[in-house]
Amino acid sequence: MGSEAARLLEAADFAARKHRGQRRKDPEGTPYINHPIGVARILALEAGVTDTAVLQAALLHDTVEDTDTTPEELELRFGAQVRRLVEEVTDDKALPKAERKRLQVERAPHGSPGARLLKLADKLHNLRDLSRCAPVGWTDSRVQEYFEWAAQVVKGLQGTSQPLEQALQQLFRERGLVL
Repeated sequence: MGSEAARLLEAADFAARKHRGQRRKDPEGTPYINHPIGVARILALEAGVTDTAVLQAALLHDTVEDTDTTPEELELRFGAQVRRLVEEVTDDKALPKAERKRLQVERAPHGSPGARLLKLADKLHNLRDLSRCAPVGWTDSRVQEYFEWAAQVVKGLQGTSQPLEQALQQLFRERGLVL
């Protein structure tokens, strides 16, 4: 598959093509690809993750859930480990939203070490975005509910990454939440 840098760039390129045209729900309509890149950046720079497969999975973590990408396609392009990591953090969109959220809380503590890191970085990126500005149409109450739910997910991930957990704790404190 080539050098680690080449493998990361291949994953970034694949994710960018798959998420082409998708936008975040913020008022600016930020390109969606900024999110997976942000999650990978958090893992590399804040958590010190150097495992290429985990960083690739961060870049690809929403492709199965939010695009036409299949797990088989990921395995063919990026290997079985990346596929497994992405599958571990992928919600089943066929389920109602409340059930998907409940399952995240329930399953988070039982994930592989890489999936647990991905989940923490994903929540951290999303919560930072929510702290910066609410998505279009979201009330303060809905933002607070998201923080409360995210705190339940993060609680099950304690002991995974001190730097990420400390950053999340600070965001929760700012919202009046304590784990």
